[in-house]
Amino acid sequence: MFARKSSPLFRALRLARPSTLRYRSYASASGTPPPAEGFMPSVATSAFMNNTADQVFRNPELKAFASSSTKKMNLFQAVNEAMDVALATDDKAVVFGEDVGFGGVFRCTMGLQEKYGASRVFNTPLTEQGLVGFGIGMAAVGHTAIAEIQFADYVFPAFDQIVNEAAKYRYRSGNQFDCGGLTIRMPCMAVGHGGHYHSQSPEAYFAHTPGIKVVVPRSPIQAKGLLLAAIRDPNPVIVMEPKILYRAAVEQVPEGDYTLPLGKAEVLKQGKDVTVVGWGSQLYVLETAIAMLEKEIPGISVELIDLRSVLPWDVETIEKSVNKTGRLVIAHEAPVTSGFGAEIAATIQERCFLRLEAPVQRVAGWDIPFPLIFEKFYVPSAIRCVKGIKKALNY
Repeated sequence: MFARKSSPLFRALRLARPSTLRYRSYASASGTPPPAEGFMPSVATSAFMNNTADQVFRNPELKAFASSSTKKMNLFQAVNEAMDVALATDDKAVVFGEDVGFGGVFRCTMGLQEKYGASRVFNTPLTEQGLVGFGIGMAAVGHTAIAEIQFADYVFPAFDQIVNEAAKYRYRSGNQFDCGGLTIRMPCMAVGHGGHYHSQSPEAYFAHTPGIKVVVPRSPIQAKGLLLAAIRDPNPVIVMEPKILYRAAVEQVPEGDYTLPLGKAEVLKQGKDVTVVGWGSQLYVLETAIAMLEKEIPGISVELIDLRSVLPWDVETIEKSVNKTGRLVIAHEAPVTSGFGAEIAATIQERCFLRLEAPVQRVAGWDIPFPLIFEKFYVPSAIRCVKGIKKALNY
């Protein structure tokens, strides 16, 4: 049904700026931008944020870059800098997607078109299957294709292109051809007000697909290093960026060019009583939960691991930790049924059965579509994570 020309709706549409109608966004009940940290204010004070260069280069993975200077930036700026480095060091690299020319919804590509020109950073039509198919073709003929899906929730029209084409291109040609130069970026996870079309975590769908890699960074340092590694990896890689962290996560990031390993988890906190695993923004919820637990149970020792790569995932690091602690708790925002936590739980049960002191616990989203006004009750809160850890400890 169309609006009549005399109706308030028609006048509102006529007076609205084109950008208001053109760009996808997520809902905000108040009509004003919500705070950057959404329902995760603990990100700003997290011990995992490196606020000095000394803290940055204590990380063994970054010691080789200790001669570099660092710069304070948030996660979307780190993503932007990674693509800037990729474009500067690889003249076959191109960045494309819906509205990336002006910077994108989250400003991750801001300034890149002005710097490298519209032939290397350009907008595509609003068609996910089209832009991913285009990226496969670009990568197949030797380009480094960096595609942006505006929200992870909109990747599903491109599912066939990713799962049946990108992931299988090398295999079906007997390694004569490949599209390993393809990287697909997408904002994911909850932001506190996104609802069912702007808050999903679809990593488990793609983790079922041999031939691609899936990465979820937790911070600006991780986002830059993992994205550069993904862009240079000889396989198609999906990089899922927790949108709530784009502005909320701020730390000192090494300037220049560096990469972090794909397929390798990171132990953020050593412990001996229980192993806790998460990825993306859920790690800050787990950090809060562990602090609550340590206050309630003095002397408790919790080991916290950032999975970082969902496919391939670092079985050895998790296995080693669980053999030490005897207990495992996994937390993620995606629904519990067939979430990636189920794969971790099954694998660890097989490998560590005789060392487990309790059933593996999963703390996850509910098996319902993502709600809007109840979003903060859908995602695994610190209180729910504390209960899950206690259940493992008290078994």
